[in-house]
Amino acid sequence: MIARAFVLLQYLLPRHWFTAVIWRIARIRHTGTKNFLITKFASAFDVDLEVVKLNVPDDFATFNDFFIRELADDARPIDDDHDAIVSPVDGTVSFAGTIHGDSIFQAKGIDYSLGDLLATDIVEAEHYVGGNFATVYLAPYNYHRVHAPIAGELVAARYVPGDLFSVNKATVSHLDGLFRRNERLVMHFRTANGPAVLVFVGALNVGSISTPWTGEIRPRKTGVVDVLDLSGHPTQVQKGDLLGWFNMGSTVILLLPKGTCAWDDDLEPGETLKMGVEIGELKSATE
Repeated sequence: MIARAFVLLQYLLPRHWFTAVIWRIARIRHTGTKNFLITKFASAFDVDLEVVKLNVPDDFATFNDFFIRELADDARPIDDDHDAIVSPVDGTVSFAGTIHGDSIFQAKGIDYSLGDLLATDIVEAEHYVGGNFATVYLAPYNYHRVHAPIAGELVAARYVPGDLFSVNKATVSHLDGLFRRNERLVMHFRTANGPAVLVFVGALNVGSISTPWTGEIRPRKTGVVDVLDLSGHPTQVQKGDLLGWFNMGSTVILLLPKGTCAWDDDLEPGETLKMGVEIGELKSATE
């Protein structure tokens, strides 16, 4: 009942306006204000400050700079097994498994289609029919940078305008088609094992999504899908390389074609992940 009420409240909120206000607050540079926001947030959410690269709060110009903080160089070792697929983020597994036809599981009684998620042509969506997906939720206290789960070449990135509903458990369980409704950045890769997709899903309070290729992408509720320019940064990525970051928290979805991977047995809803740990194993399409 409480979860349904929370979803209903979101329908009543001016979600893009509210998110824009949070965007401005997160970028306040007044020393006392930003230090207060950082220290109170870190305390309230029990953020692990031991692994943060810079001194907290003094070395951060704004609260948002703290939110997208870098970690110490040895804080997240990358599994170096050649066939290991690693978690692209710190977060909690929402769901992981097989894509049944072109239908991806969101929650009990709720699915959404590959075509709706990717907002692309039918040929690209067909690459992932019967394939594998993993959906990982980033809570406010998590490290919010997103890294490459496997090596490959970034061949396309598309920004899809959309809504900004929360992506917490209550909303995922009760809002039909949440991940196809919300704005998202869809990254397409070419790898030695075939194509792969990583989707950054925007959400309430996520003021923007940033990548080394595009810079900051601000939310838009409507409009056409933008094909983003990738010419400003190398497109070859190694496993563990930085792909981007959420300016406030959200969700990522990883898609791989049929027959190219096997998830680890413990990749189940509720499992806590650290970026760089193995979550599955790559397989050749002939195995």
